[in-house]
Amino acid sequence: MTLPEVDPKRFEEEWAEDQEVLANLAENGDKPELLRSVDVSFCGSDADLDRLADDAESLGFTVLEREETEDGEMALFLARDQKADAASIKALTLLCLQIELLYDLDYEGWGCMAETGMIL
Repeated sequence: MTLPEVDPKRFEEEWAEDQEVLANLAENGDKPELLRSVDVSFCGSDADLDRLADDAESLGFTVLEREETEDGEMALFLARDQKADAASIKALTLLCLQIELLYDLDYEGWGCMAETGMIL
């Protein structure tokens, strides 16, 4: 599967938002080098979400759930284990923006829990 080129301006907009999330994680004691589950979400038509769900594993993700958003749109939540350092999140964002184009979906963003290395 060939992934499409992403508009650099679109990528920079997402990266600016990503940096805010990374700063918030750091404020909570996150150790970005630790692996953790990172979830991503996409909104769109049922047919396009079905195609992505079918291909999720080949893209490195597992399907978490599909649910209706507050706006009445359908959203698909995927996850994968990875680090939350800047390079890893940049790569994740680029892949998600490519998925957005490839599957005609709207990428809604990513999220994860801060990993401090402490066992509760």
